Amino acid sequence: MERKIVLKQDILDALAKIGVKKGQTIMVHTSLSQLGFVCGGAEIIIEALLESVGEEGTIMMPTQSWKNLDPTTGVHWEEPEEWWQIIRDNWPAYRKEITPTNTMGAVAEMFRKWPGALRSEHPARSVAAYGKHAEFLTEGHDLSNIFGEGSPIGKLYELDGHVLLIGVGYDKNTSIHLADVRAEYPGKHNCTEYSAIMKDGKRVWKAYDTLFVDGEDFEDIGKAFEEEGNVCKEPLGNGMLTFMRQREIVDFAVKWIEYNRK
Repeated sequence: MERKIVLKQDILDALAKIGVKKGQTIMVHTSLSQLGFVCGGAEIIIEALLESVGEEGTIMMPTQSWKNLDPTTGVHWEEPEEWWQIIRDNWPAYRKEITPTNTMGAVAEMFRKWPGALRSEHPARSVAAYGKHAEFLTEGHDLSNIFGEGSPIGKLYELDGHVLLIGVGYDKNTSIHLADVRAEYPGKHNCTEYSAIMKDGKRVWKAYDTLFVDGEDFEDIGKAFEEEGNVCKEPLGNGMLTFMRQREIVDFAVKWIEYNRK
């Protein structure tokens, strides 16, 4: 496929076509490399998003640092098992101003440092937000309540927000994890996770119980949702924008999960 060039105005035009408007609150997932050559890189993606929602709007992105989990979960798959305890003892504690993202993409990595952006306190599953509802969305991100009611994506549901996928599929759609929490299915269970955090000025390796989720069926959920749901799509460079109301994808996913998961 011929590599295309993407300018800031192209992004603004595409966002307008799919229905992005002033005042909206949007969870954004991006892959810059899937769009082709973006002239200006991550910076112009962020600028276009913020300009499109305006001062009354809010943009939120996942800024997860999931390498700050126990090696037994597979997050350090490239390292030998004899190093695992060393990693547990020495992995840096999460500090929201400093800790980088893991595989969230160049846009999310720049967004977490964007002047005025706020980041949540979860050591492995944080989000960053900018705009009117940024403080509401990012505050109180409890260790155990990663994706449930009162979490950032739970609060996005309260605000009747939207989800925007830029060059990525439904496997990156974090909002479906809210459906994981709400749905009842036979295999639903909790697990214990561990992360390095700061407590009383000291680094500690903290255990916390949370819902076990893996997202393996998120692409199937997305495909089924697009067959029935109100999804807006628009090409941008070599990639695709996919835009939806978060409540619609979450409500659909709850029913899908309860019918299909074992």
